[in-house]
Amino acid sequence: MSRVLLALDTATSAISAAVLLDGVVRAERAVIDPRRHSEVLAPTVESVLREADIAVADLTAVAVGIGPGPFTGLRVGIVTATTLGFARGIPAYGVCSLDALAEQFAGDADGEFVVATDARRKEVYWAGYRVDDGVAHRLTDPAVCRPADLPDDVRALPAVGRGGLLYPDLLPHRVGPLDVSAGALGRVARRRLDAGTEQPVRPLYLRRPDVNPNSGPKPTLLPGVSS
Repeated sequence: MSRVLLALDTATSAISAAVLLDGVVRAERAVIDPRRHSEVLAPTVESVLREADIAVADLTAVAVGIGPGPFTGLRVGIVTATTLGFARGIPAYGVCSLDALAEQFAGDADGEFVVATDARRKEVYWAGYRVDDGVAHRLTDPAVCRPADLPDDVRALPAVGRGGLLYPDLLPHRVGPLDVSAGALGRVARRRLDAGTEQPVRPLYLRRPDVNPNSGPKPTLLPGVSS
């Protein structure tokens, strides 16, 4: 039986969705809009499902980026993924969004590098990685800090993500993609699933939200999904 995975990420400036069939990306789309995750995610998902000629009922699992990322945007993706998994009776898997960015760069990497994304408040979310046999392995736990507070040896590494774009004086060796690819995130989820690795959907907020909402964002349900 084929495995049909829907992958989502809303942890960076890109709202990204992809459909993977047995680990191969069939369709992928990303929209750069760091402020309208709740409005953009559902139509983006519908678009990749349509392009892949896959119905919601065909999905066998969903994977979602669990951050770190800005509070509101990150919750949109996580709530949507868990609601879809619950409604369809399929498993939902969580993948660190920094790991997905590292996956995107791993094919071009040699040795160690850092992934640094925009955390706002003049800070970055970051983690260090090393590539072995074409696979990126995380060396540090995800963290948040000002770029100037990163260790000197970390700032000297090639920097993947928007951190190097935003702070070129402090992360001068910018390389690779700026935002998360849902296709790469799906590949990480599939590889870990095959290895039997647990992938809980547990958000990596790392700090308190800028605003404490009265209620969480309401996911826009896709056709074929009932609450």
